[in-house]
Amino acid sequence: MSRPLKLALAGLLLVILTWCALLILQKLQPYEEIVEHGPSPEAGSNEYLAAELFLRRQQIAVSRADGLDVIKNLPPEGQTLMLFAPRHNMTPRLAGQVLEWTAGGGHLVFVAEGIWDEEEGSSGDLLLDALGVQQHDTTTEDEEQPSAAEERTTAASAQDEPAAMEEDRYPELTKIYLENEEAPAYASFDNDFHLLDAGDRAYAWANSSVATHMLQMEHGQGLITVLTDAWLWQNRNIDQYDHAWLLWYLAQDSAVTLVHHAEHAGLFSQLLKHYPAALAALALLAGLLLWHVGLRHGPPLAPPAPARRQLEEHVRAGADFLLRRAGQKHLLSTLQHDILRRARQRHPGFERLPVAAQWQVLGRLTRLPSSAVSAAMRPPAAKRLSASELTRQVANLQTLRNAL
Repeated sequence: MSRPLKLALAGLLLVILTWCALLILQKLQPYEEIVEHGPSPEAGSNEYLAAELFLRRQQIAVSRADGLDVIKNLPPEGQTLMLFAPRHNMTPRLAGQVLEWTAGGGHLVFVAEGIWDEEEGSSGDLLLDALGVQQHDTTTEDEEQPSAAEERTTAASAQDEPAAMEEDRYPELTKIYLENEEAPAYASFDNDFHLLDAGDRAYAWANSSVATHMLQMEHGQGLITVLTDAWLWQNRNIDQYDHAWLLWYLAQDSAVTLVHHAEHAGLFSQLLKHYPAALAALALLAGLLLWHVGLRHGPPLAPPAPARRQLEEHVRAGADFLLRRAGQKHLLSTLQHDILRRARQRHPGFERLPVAAQWQVLGRLTRLPSSAVSAAMRPPAAKRLSASELTRQVANLQTLRNAL
């Protein structure tokens, strides 16, 4: 192929490629796509992270604690302790310390956990029982009996609140009424639970049309706020209704200590949560290792023929077993006791004779020299005998016993 023809083909190919590139560029259109990566690791491990950030934006100091031991170094004045962690492991002593801290001027906000048991007269929740507050399950109560929420609504109507006189447009929501405010704040508590102030200590409350969800009462120089649940301040719910405002209202003019994770997960739980694939691989590796160790290498041994099991083999095996388990001293002492037993049968009063006299009697009964009798009946030595010495000693004892 000539050079001019090659240049023409190369030029034509370049033109075709350029035309294709321009055609593709005309078809391309830029666009934006938002990829959701989910919550950050910090938000995943702290379900109240949004609540903490919100309070800090309101110029409220917030600290996080892993347990109630923090109250030992926490001054009660100007402090709000929000106890959202499970309390089923709380001891009476710790409950007393929390109430004593509150009486010193602190503000305690906690979630009721136990359900009131009429038969036992207790809920099992140490804080609730100490304050005379009962939590009931509204799904199991008798509908014919007037609930405390209805009583609270009646009492609110008696206070000439403008909003209480209007028709309840949101019966499932909890209303929080404030002085000099025409409309209430709304919060979405769980209507399956209801708080009852059995001790008549609460001076403020908030309820829906079904149940009472928040009680406030004085305790010494401090304040206690009891709630049915705190899920409304978790990351996914704090932006709903007036949840964030209610959190600010409870924490205003104070520093906040938030306790929402008082129980530490064990090592296995942490590994199962963060490294499930590694645990599965480790379990599979352990199973394969056990399978490999359990494999049988080579053909199985055939059981010995019954003809080999002679009496002599049983005797020898029994003697070897006794020698390994009890030792030489036990075997020699057994033979000597057997000789003395036979001598008592042959010579009455043998056991009352001195040792030297017993040996003389044995020599007379067996017609053996006294040196052989004394060598055989001498107490076994503490040190271990050699095989030849043990054989000689056993032979002497056998000769002496056979002669009786």
